[in-house]
Amino acid sequence: MDEQPSSGRYRGRRRVPPVPRSRYAAVITSAVVGAGVVALGAGAAVPDAKLDPSNLSAFSGGLDPALMDRSEAVERASRADGQRGGLATSIVQEAPDVYLLPLRDYRFSSPYGMRWGSMHNGIDLAAPHGAPITAIHAGEVVYAGWNGGYGYMVAIDHGEGVQTWYAHASEVLVYVGQEVNAGDVVARVGNTGHSFGAHLHLEVHVYGVPQEPVAWLEERGVDILGQIEEIYGTGS
Repeated sequence: MDEQPSSGRYRGRRRVPPVPRSRYAAVITSAVVGAGVVALGAGAAVPDAKLDPSNLSAFSGGLDPALMDRSEAVERASRADGQRGGLATSIVQEAPDVYLLPLRDYRFSSPYGMRWGSMHNGIDLAAPHGAPITAIHAGEVVYAGWNGGYGYMVAIDHGEGVQTWYAHASEVLVYVGQEVNAGDVVARVGNTGHSFGAHLHLEVHVYGVPQEPVAWLEERGVDILGQIEEIYGTGS
């Protein structure tokens, strides 16, 4: 899945929205400074409040029972958001293996790495409360509900050992076992769990090992820092 696409595959490039591009080091420095104000995030030292990454394979039925009543609301929310105005739908039809940004109009607020004496296993993207969080890639929802320090979160299994986690949501809009496409709305930005300020905490795990999301997604055509999607996929 890490092979570069051949020249005969579908390719597109999209900037959403155009923003000034800074060097990675400058963004990371700014993010670290602001992290204490924007988000405590899922990397806080609360060892009993979160799932150990080695237990990723155990995600199989952690749905909050209250969320079952939201199944109809999920469909309505997805239609209301129009899969980002119909764009995501057309993209996945042409390129079913596409990767997309998880948010729009966000601010990169905290990087992957050591923070306040503990490991921060993901990145934080600050955004307005209630903003739609979307799946970055097609897969199956394997967790949807409350998860201690992560607050309300969604975990999606993309196959080949890859899972993405979307944490601190205000609302979960999917259920365990649901198949989603890249761009489908799965939750809404919130400030639940161990968090200060509305933001998305995004983690990428490969066979249970947390990855640095910025570099991992960049290899798949998604520029988190520049908010750019460079789309690869098999043509129809």
